[in-house]
Amino acid sequence: MPTQPLPPEDLNEVDAAIISRMSCRAFTPQAVPSDMLRSMLDVASRAPSGTNTQPWKVYVLQGQSRQLLVDKVCAAHDALRADPSKAHQYKEAYDYYPEKWVSPYIDRRRENGWSLYGLLEIGKGDKDKMHAQHQRNFRFFDAPVGLMFTIDRVLGRGSMLDYGMFLQNIMVAARARGLHTCPQAAWNGFANIILPHIGAPAEEMLVCGMALGYADEAAVVNTLHTPRTSVAEFTHWLE
Repeated sequence: MPTQPLPPEDLNEVDAAIISRMSCRAFTPQAVPSDMLRSMLDVASRAPSGTNTQPWKVYVLQGQSRQLLVDKVCAAHDALRADPSKAHQYKEAYDYYPEKWVSPYIDRRRENGWSLYGLLEIGKGDKDKMHAQHQRNFRFFDAPVGLMFTIDRVLGRGSMLDYGMFLQNIMVAARARGLHTCPQAAWNGFANIILPHIGAPAEEMLVCGMALGYADEAAVVNTLHTPRTSVAEFTHWLE
């Protein structure tokens, strides 16, 4: 395996792939070649994992399998809005977000929401538009490829850390191929619909979904680029 530093031109390409990654929320219908998907997953599998456990399991949805899942989950999402008492049917297997929000995280979350809905001209009280925009998640934002990621329930928290590195590898590999992605925890509440649809056994837990394809460059929603805090703010230098 190479041990020397990357040449400057290669380093710049790696940095560009990372920096240009964004949560794309509008895609074109252009198909993604299967060999490209396979090569991305192959590259992504080089992610580190504790004692090389490689906890990731991937389900690729395209064509009819993708559309059928979209129809099922969108119908459930609509039914849940019509009857909120159904919420007990759609529980996430793990807590993605905290039970209690505190600063600075709640501030960043609010800024993100205001930026997105402001860009889309969706007012705070416009529940119909909010519901429709949220449902865009369950249409994979029109991306031709939907990915579902599962993990064996027997594994521990550390494997979720490993999983995050695998997901990041996919997203960076996608950028290197001119593709965009949107990682989606929104699907998690509908795992009881998704897991049987993809044929996942009972011992697997849904980690998240992901939309993948070519970005719709004309969509205003794709002009949203979320800010990042400075290195000085999140780093402590010890000597």
